[in-house]
Amino acid sequence: MITRRAFMKNGVAAFTVSLAAPAFLSDLARAQGASSRNLVVLDLSGGNDGLSMLVPYTDPFYYSRRPTLAIAAGSVLQIGSDTSGKPLGLHPKLAGLKDIFNQGRLALIQRVGYENSSRSHFFGTDIWSTANPSNSTGSGWVGRYLATLAPPLDPLVAWNTTGDTPHALQSPSVAVASIPSVSGYAFNSPNSGVEALIERSAAAEIASHVPVDKPHVAFVSTTAEAAMATLDRVAAVGGYKPTVTYPNNGFGQALQAIAGALVQGIGTKVFWVRTGGFDTHASQDTTADNGAYVKLMVTLNDGLSAFYADLKNHGLINDTLLLSFSEFGRRVTENGSKGTDHGAASMLMAIGGGVRGGMFGTTASLNPDAQNPTLENNGNDVHYETDFRSVYARVIDGWLGGDSIAVLGGSFKTGPAFV
Repeated sequence: MITRRAFMKNGVAAFTVSLAAPAFLSDLARAQGASSRNLVVLDLSGGNDGLSMLVPYTDPFYYSRRPTLAIAAGSVLQIGSDTSGKPLGLHPKLAGLKDIFNQGRLALIQRVGYENSSRSHFFGTDIWSTANPSNSTGSGWVGRYLATLAPPLDPLVAWNTTGDTPHALQSPSVAVASIPSVSGYAFNSPNSGVEALIERSAAAEIASHVPVDKPHVAFVSTTAEAAMATLDRVAAVGGYKPTVTYPNNGFGQALQAIAGALVQGIGTKVFWVRTGGFDTHASQDTTADNGAYVKLMVTLNDGLSAFYADLKNHGLINDTLLLSFSEFGRRVTENGSKGTDHGAASMLMAIGGGVRGGMFGTTASLNPDAQNPTLENNGNDVHYETDFRSVYARVIDGWLGGDSIAVLGGSFKTGPAFV
């Protein structure tokens, strides 16, 4: 059986011309769009090494357990101490994020995870996506949140900047537009000019007929009509001229598209963006300019710094919250290939004008003693302190104005008060 999610999961690549949105869709866009709060979920795909991003530079075990990967204390960007009094510093390439931290608009949430952490990319991602360690095959937590919004939903209420719809956005009742390329989101016609316009008008006319006695045909027609009605709004994003220069890479360009959508007020409430390469089993190299992890930090820093500055220049940063996650952290001790293997808890970031910045939670002691309560797996991995669902609950309740108990299937209201 075809589902709305399956139909929409790869965007509307089959459609490529322009059509004015129906009045009710425009009204929905205004109601759910520019004047409302927005959420940007950032997936650091592969399992980010939190100990290289937020460095416990006074812990002697950090250096003894990472003889080639540890970052020198004199190089880290010091940002103060956590609530346990342990000094911490950002990776040297995160100067832009340090500036946002100094403005009080970056929250660093340490040791986030769950009991018996999965060290599988796929299973771990599914758990973070469903917000349910005991059922990783259900609908996504963001999808469930969207399903609680009052109908009818704007077809662009959520925008996935990647290809296939991420598990976290999936819901049986909500379609999510997957638009990795703004320029590619168009009505696909072999012709141009008047002929293409006629073809688009004909397609729109066909889609507008909804036969009540043929539910499958009606479903496809309704979905196609909604998709076509979004084309002009997405096209407007393609003409956006940012106030800053974004990095010329996939991550930077995705963030520029999100900024354009926010500035244009096209009606999107939730965005999804991904940057990968964090599965650093070998040659991780945290210090050399061409090192693998250094490049990851440069990509992250430059993209997020541009995004923050652009939205701030437009007066939109107070309406925007960016939340990062990764499917797991990395092992404390470096391996024989000068990399790090799959671990457990890691760190999350929250960025935005409404964020109460600072460090939340405590850093782990890296003493390899098997009795060390801040580590697990015989002292090999960082043990979680903050349940990841409590972070989601804070976002749902404190930022989006939703009902986290309904969305998450339980009460997780003890999370850090970063919003």
